[in-house]
Amino acid sequence: MKIRDIDLGERPVLLAPMEDVTDPAFRLLCKHFGANMVYTEFVSADALIRAVSKTEQKLAIADEERPVAIQIYGRDTATMVEAARIVEQARPDVLDLNFGCPVKRVAGKGAGAGMLRNVPLMLDITRAVVDAVQIPVTVKTRLGWDAENKIIPTLAEQLQDCGIAALTIHGRTRAQMYTGEADWTLIGEVKRNPRITIPIIGNGDITTPQRARECFDLYGVDAVMVGRASFGRPWIFREIRHYLDTGRPLPPLAPAWCLDVLRRQVDDSIRLLDERRGILHVRRHLAASPLFKGIPHFRETRIAMLRAETREELFRILDKIGREYLLPASDVTSNAVSS
Repeated sequence: MKIRDIDLGERPVLLAPMEDVTDPAFRLLCKHFGANMVYTEFVSADALIRAVSKTEQKLAIADEERPVAIQIYGRDTATMVEAARIVEQARPDVLDLNFGCPVKRVAGKGAGAGMLRNVPLMLDITRAVVDAVQIPVTVKTRLGWDAENKIIPTLAEQLQDCGIAALTIHGRTRAQMYTGEADWTLIGEVKRNPRITIPIIGNGDITTPQRARECFDLYGVDAVMVGRASFGRPWIFREIRHYLDTGRPLPPLAPAWCLDVLRRQVDDSIRLLDERRGILHVRRHLAASPLFKGIPHFRETRIAMLRAETREELFRILDKIGREYLLPASDVTSNAVSS
């Protein structure tokens, strides 16, 4: 699959853009485990042109994570165009337009998935941004606003006609938020449309290697995108890649190895931010990790993770989990993450 001249290989698996999740440390870790392309947290166009420091920091990308996309959202054409030009100076490989975020503070103001209620404006923004920058422009959106307005088959053609280089479709409506099951049937319909010539990327409920392969086989998508299933589980990209390439599940990963990966994520987050901000950012990943599923009375430990404020405190919790429920800490090898 190619996005313009960016070759992502056969059946690529992408890390979805997620606010407060896909920071540089997490992107690099997912890239290490096999993500073919990664996306930044979404960036507010309004905040970017106002030079809000916290927003500008989201434009920081490293060559080690390429190819990487920066995603922006906004609700008017002039602001989105100006923001797109600023983003281009940060030298991402791809600029992605967010027309899919369902949260009220975004969609309720007409941005993100709110654009599904104003398609003419969505198309005007898309055309203008494509014309304003030289890098490939892609779009991420949903099936429609609600069950009565699943407009994606028509919208996909309209967006392609605006000049985008690829389209990601989340298999839910805005009204669904993240509830219920993702419906891939319309994603498959878009892909089978003979008028569609750009890559179609499917997103929604890719939680296992088997489901990733099923979506490639049943719906013919060019790539799949993994979102929430990567929380506390960046090694899911290794599991999916192995299954797609060999047709066999990856042998079970040692719990101590996985715990070491989470420690690495903590240290990377601290190194790229600082201890306070790094811990604030990473602790919710750890608390959500499926590695801890089934541990008895884990609620109290999860709360302790979410309240931890220092590396020492967080590692003390992880070490206790390792000693009491996983493999002995002595079994955690120093080169586990790179092996």
